[in-house]
Amino acid sequence: MVRILLGKLSEDGWNDIIRESALIGDTGSRIDFLSSKFLGVDYAESTLTGGKDAPEVFIINLRGVDCFTFLEYVEAMGLSESFSGFKENLRKVRYRSGIVSFENRNHFFTDWREFNKEFIEDVTEKIGGPRTVKVQKVLNGQENGTHILPGIRPVKRDIAYIPSESVDDRILKELRTGDYTGIYSDVKGLDVSHVGIFTRDGDSIFLRHASSQKEYRKVVDQDFREYIAHKPGIIVLRPSPYYP
Repeated sequence: MVRILLGKLSEDGWNDIIRESALIGDTGSRIDFLSSKFLGVDYAESTLTGGKDAPEVFIINLRGVDCFTFLEYVEAMGLSESFSGFKENLRKVRYRSGIVSFENRNHFFTDWREFNKEFIEDVTEKIGGPRTVKVQKVLNGQENGTHILPGIRPVKRDIAYIPSESVDDRILKELRTGDYTGIYSDVKGLDVSHVGIFTRDGDSIFLRHASSQKEYRKVVDQDFREYIAHKPGIIVLRPSPYYP
């Protein structure tokens, strides 16, 4: 059972877009094409249901997205050739083994690295080289001993990130359109504070993301250098090649 909320396009409209994208062989170009269809879509919080004491419902909300569901929809569409295929692939992207439950949902950005290895690679260290910083964090654990997400067991995880002050022209050249980019968080219990998609247009580079900032509250492109300038750093997950 899936609950679908459609926005500016009908299911047939999205099906046409997915079918068109499936003809784009280059992974980054396909992600660029698909993610551009979300530009202007409203930012919306808490679009997914489920919790410690609430049953999980499989929801597709294309009417409003947060930064993470935006990436889920784009990646699942990129893996698909039709809207029906998108629904099935979204299960695999969002839930471990495609099993719909709160416990199986990928709540953290680096969950993709751990549980979606068949279509995601963590390239942070490869890009950052000796400038990469490695830390160990306990995800979901807070300073006061409580959990950020009640009902989800905290997990110890090694995380690599590139400090923003180290992101120079050499590193920027290594980033590719379509790279899923997390803004590293130095808050205990979190791996990132935000996520988006790196895109390149000639000499200009952007973070395409669902912005919660009051002046936007929608999916937008923002200058990548300016966006990360005062952030702790970035984590980069790269999608595996798609095939037409």
